[in-house]
Amino acid sequence: MKKILPILFFCISTIAFAQEDSLPQDTDKKHEVTINALTLIVSEWVDVSYEYLINEESSFGIDIQFGLDSNDDFDTYRTFSVTPNYRRYFSNKYARGFFIEGFGMLHSYKDSFNYDFVSGSYDTSTQTDFSLGISVGGKWVTKNGFVTEIFAGIGRNLLNNDDDYFSTDVAGRVGISVGYRF
Repeated sequence: MKKILPILFFCISTIAFAQEDSLPQDTDKKHEVTINALTLIVSEWVDVSYEYLINEESSFGIDIQFGLDSNDDFDTYRTFSVTPNYRRYFSNKYARGFFIEGFGMLHSYKDSFNYDFVSGSYDTSTQTDFSLGISVGGKWVTKNGFVTEIFAGIGRNLLNNDDDYFSTDVAGRVGISVGYRF
């Protein structure tokens, strides 16, 4: 019993001291590149993002998104967008965890209207608009720099808000992105 007690004490103290040492944060890594896997799979949009980490609590990023879908059905969908954003992180870890994002989105989309019964299709026009909005999400980063994030947000279109029945008043952002921090 006298030999077991010192061994047990040694094991417990080793574990306790090991937990005090935290893993070093990757504060020297300031750049991230991600691709939104959700929009690529669900809607045939390519959404690539670059993010510059300003400090442990904030970052500035830009997303470029373009559509690969040539579907002319009755549907309003984004064909291209450029979305600068500013993120504020609420975690003890360096630029990861829960975040709130403010964004501006310059985007074009196809707006379908006036169904033609002879041809069986809708007339379409391309609209360009600018939106301001907010998103919330979470980000996880491994020790090797692999990044995964999930986010959702909504913005208000500011330009083409007329009384047309088919005009789009809002623009959404949603994603499950994967990438690399370097």
